[in-house]
Amino acid sequence: MAQENAAFSPVSEEPPRRRGRQRYVEKDGRCNVQQGNVRETYRYLTDLFTTLVDLQWRLSLLFFVLAYALTWLFFGAIWWLIAYGRGDLEHLEDTAWTPCVNNLNGFVAAFLFSIETETTIGYGHRVITDQCPEGIVLLLLQAILGSMVNAFMVGCMFVKISQPNKRAATLVFSSHAVVSLRDGRLCLMFRVGDLRSSHIVEASIRAKLIRSRQTLEGEFIPLHQTDLSVGFDTGDDRLFLVSPLVISHEIDAASPFWEASRRALERDDFEIVVILEGMVEATGAGRLEDGSKKSMGVGCGRRSMQKDGQRVEYRVTGGGGVLLGQGWK
Repeated sequence: MAQENAAFSPVSEEPPRRRGRQRYVEKDGRCNVQQGNVRETYRYLTDLFTTLVDLQWRLSLLFFVLAYALTWLFFGAIWWLIAYGRGDLEHLEDTAWTPCVNNLNGFVAAFLFSIETETTIGYGHRVITDQCPEGIVLLLLQAILGSMVNAFMVGCMFVKISQPNKRAATLVFSSHAVVSLRDGRLCLMFRVGDLRSSHIVEASIRAKLIRSRQTLEGEFIPLHQTDLSVGFDTGDDRLFLVSPLVISHEIDAASPFWEASRRALERDDFEIVVILEGMVEATGAGRLEDGSKKSMGVGCGRRSMQKDGQRVEYRVTGGGGVLLGQGWK
């Protein structure tokens, strides 16, 4: 195997393209996995905060609006029931009558009073009197519940807004991986770079090989995951990502590619998922970015060229991939 791989000859500029299965992980990090036949859906409600954060924006905004609107309507209905039960609505013109809430003459007025109470914007001509103990208790309950709703919903929105999802758009991988010699050893190599001047702190990288396999007992595993060593033992997986870096996986006896030939790499259906983790320097938020390279994105006998110089160039190819390189200033 070592001799066959070492004798890789140069191939065309573009690796062979063929139709294969759908990606397990898209190049933008989205996983092509759909949860099906989920029976115990109540488990999502036990962790309601995470469920709301994971919702799409339009659903999160809808839940945000409904949470406040339903709370206002609920307490507005109770204020109206109190006024109706005490007979305040029948003595609107009686100046000697002391109502629970002054100038509350219907459900709309009760709804507006509920909004004024919960949002603490200040009372106008509708104000609670001291002759209504049930109204005082309801006022305390609405103030406490309103504070809880504010804390929960504002917390969800803050966490959702502060998620550095868009930061992943400026973390780019090379459009293709290459298999070539480096320091006399056969390596699978690809490049990763950061477009922003605010860097990723404590960046680390790991890689997974996704392909099907059959066990000795005959069991077929369609999405078997195998770790690809990218320097965990030597610390090379810890990145100082201020300029594009070449990540290499040595194809040795411990590598799952050890017995694979050039033709097997071009023919077999597999996928390499690259996971880059770190913290955003500007916000301190954690970030995880996935990059996926299918077997047809691996070129054999090619090399990712670098030139001397300090200027870093990011050139986008027509296929949407990103080609990273260094050129003269």
